[in-house]
Amino acid sequence: MENRQSNSPTTAIMELANMISVPMALNAVVRLNVADAIWQGGSNKPLSAAEILSSAALGPGGDADNLQRILRLLTSFGVFEEHLNADATERRYSLTEVGKSLATDESGLSYGAYVLQHHQDALMRAWTLVHEAVLDPSSEPFVKANGEGAYSYYGKKPEMNDLMLKAMSGVSVPFMKAFLNGYDGFQGVRTLVDVGGSAGDCLRMIMSKNPSIRKGIEHVGGDLLKTIPPADAIFMKWILTTWTDDECKHILKNCHDALPLGGKVVACEPVLPNHTDNSHRSRALLAGDIFVMTIYRSKGKHRTEMEYRELGFAAGFRNFKAKILLDQFYTVLEFQK
Repeated sequence: MENRQSNSPTTAIMELANMISVPMALNAVVRLNVADAIWQGGSNKPLSAAEILSSAALGPGGDADNLQRILRLLTSFGVFEEHLNADATERRYSLTEVGKSLATDESGLSYGAYVLQHHQDALMRAWTLVHEAVLDPSSEPFVKANGEGAYSYYGKKPEMNDLMLKAMSGVSVPFMKAFLNGYDGFQGVRTLVDVGGSAGDCLRMIMSKNPSIRKGIEHVGGDLLKTIPPADAIFMKWILTTWTDDECKHILKNCHDALPLGGKVVACEPVLPNHTDNSHRSRALLAGDIFVMTIYRSKGKHRTEMEYRELGFAAGFRNFKAKILLDQFYTVLEFQK
């Protein structure tokens, strides 16, 4: 692959201006079931675009040349590996480790639903209004584009809500497996509240791994700004990022009040790096921050470790620590009373 640093400034701008081709190409291969067609239960045999069309069982027709154009673009971003024959006249494609995340696993899950959820029509309408978050942060670009907030909008569209739940499961389950393999902070906990655990996957997995937890409470419909059920520990994942700083202080204060001395909040949140670099992790976190600003809350945001530390201390917690799990989007934050 050509070294990005060797490109001219104008070439770099051309790449950025056309960057929408990348998520839309990713959306296309998910809709076309390309990853499953190549993966075939683990074979990952390199296939031509024509073979992929045939294996994907999409029915008659399909333009193999256009599919190959999409595959080549995503190969340049590390989703597929390209295999050329000796005279470079035929191209075949297999899945990289990145591409494998789009293949359906034994539980029927993948990151495919997460891709589709991000690119629905209502969300795409909001993206043309990102500048409005700067000019008028009193409402989100999603609201300006669709007339109401995202969660309210989803609630009226069962297909969107179902896709969001499937997307969250596809992301949560692999994360929780890595989280539980590397985190032992639930030892001795008997009662655990899962704040916002709408699909229930996280609570079930935590309790399965930690038999000392005798009671699990899913605080799904409750108002975090009013009260949180008492427990030895409180778990939340991707909750604080959609609230403002003042709201986060209030939520953490309610958590503090619900815990006994020594109890703690375990929060898995995207945490921004202090230094802005061009690593995949930093870009994913920074792009996710703009997604929150555009779709959910104009003043909700991804935060740095220091910002979370300050919020925790302001809510009354005595101790704070953060742990980044290898190759994961989330950081595990502990606020201890």
